[in-house]
Amino acid sequence: MSAVTSPASQASSGVSARTINRIVIYGLLALFALFYLMPLFVMLVTSFKTMDEIQNGNMLALPQSPTIAPWFKAWGETCVGLTCAGIKGYFWNSIKMVVPAVLISTLLGALNGYVLTKWRFRGHTLVFA
Repeated sequence: MSAVTSPASQASSGVSARTINRIVIYGLLALFALFYLMPLFVMLVTSFKTMDEIQNGNMLALPQSPTIAPWFKAWGETCVGLTCAGIKGYFWNSIKMVVPAVLISTLLGALNGYVLTKWRFRGHTLVFA
């Protein structure tokens, strides 16, 4: 003879399988996020260190005396190619390319989205399923 357990007795026995699955999934997601964000952390922390700290210190350690001097040096004095004028000009060239591209693609996307919601074409049920 086998015993039949009721759902109430299963719930009172402790943590459910769904809760354990969620803990495992969120734990893995947190590990992946840490793995992918670690280079960004190292890059940002290193940018506030002096050259001596970078050469002699731990890569993951926080700077002992944070400084923004490397940011100013990169902006105005860094040698790129044959000129030593910093990255200021390259930054503004990037802005001049990105802003119009974003504006144009946003405008076209909004127009296409509006038209696709109003116009009933053959196969529209497949596209919006």
